[in-house]
Amino acid sequence: MGLGKVLVTGGAGFLGKNLARELLNRGHQVRVFDLAECDLEHPDLEKVQGNICDKTLVTKVCEGIDTVFHTAAVIEIRSTKVVSQQVKKLSYDINLGGTQNIIDACLTQGVKRLVYTSSNSVVINGQPIANGNEALPYVDGFRDLYTETKAKAEQQVLAANGRNGLYTCAIRPSGIWGPGDQTMFKLLIKELLNGSFKALVGDGKARLDNSYVHNLIHGKLLAAGQLSKSGNAPGQAYFINDGDPINMMEFSRPLVEQLGYPYPKKRISYKLIKTVISAWEKLHQWFKVSEPPQSTLALERIGIDNFFSIDKARRDLGYEPLYTTESGMKEAMPYYKELHQKMKEETI
Repeated sequence: MGLGKVLVTGGAGFLGKNLARELLNRGHQVRVFDLAECDLEHPDLEKVQGNICDKTLVTKVCEGIDTVFHTAAVIEIRSTKVVSQQVKKLSYDINLGGTQNIIDACLTQGVKRLVYTSSNSVVINGQPIANGNEALPYVDGFRDLYTETKAKAEQQVLAANGRNGLYTCAIRPSGIWGPGDQTMFKLLIKELLNGSFKALVGDGKARLDNSYVHNLIHGKLLAAGQLSKSGNAPGQAYFINDGDPINMMEFSRPLVEQLGYPYPKKRISYKLIKTVISAWEKLHQWFKVSEPPQSTLALERIGIDNFFSIDKARRDLGYEPLYTTESGMKEAMPYYKELHQKMKEETI
């Protein structure tokens, strides 16, 4: 694809590093930008460390770049009611201020394409969604900082489309998983190690979708290829996922069993556990008791439908998932076994 020289923000992270590696494998010149050090090595790779809140530095980082994949973000899924002002400021500064710095730098430096990593949560309002599409409105009454900042930043990016020759789009993944993941299954592994994974939540009928990291990268590259005056993607948002809605507990079953743990048979009512966690969250907010082990938002991923159609991505981008849930799990299993062993050693 004619993407020219590529910048990947958040290039030391799970998604950014996998994306940079794929771009390098395809013969692209790549610059990664992150506060942390990226451990990739390649003759066509340039690494820049720094803060995305530094507007002057961001402008310099975008110099000579044709395509930007913006993946850098703070993932703060706690309620805006319980986090400190310092935590809230960090999310705003990086997710919103940092994104605006990227947009401004793209416009100043003549960047041609900007692909923003958003989230499907920008339209999730706590009600069941089955086969949702991009016509759904943005959520209002934000319940967590991540959704709030992602929704606002996505709108910033799409509003910049067409300015000064810049074409933009937003990719909305579901829960991202695969080699390098430090979020999706980490809590589950922790529960397996401490023996607290004893029961299944809900009746097993609720489904959600997920985004295997290499399916997501495939969708991003297809979208970038359609960011031109005659392309399909300018100003658009796309759900990119595995196209395989599944119950979260069933999704985790192969991992549980491959790690050598018994898969629970006992079930707990979703409504009951949500009531308990909701009350616990209020106690944490009002009386500063310890935080609950999971949030009500995390429980919704288990107890109610939340999955989205990829028909628009199929039509506009030619997207088809490269991996099924089964083939992705098979490829990722060695990584998750290694992560389990590392976490096990840390608890000893």
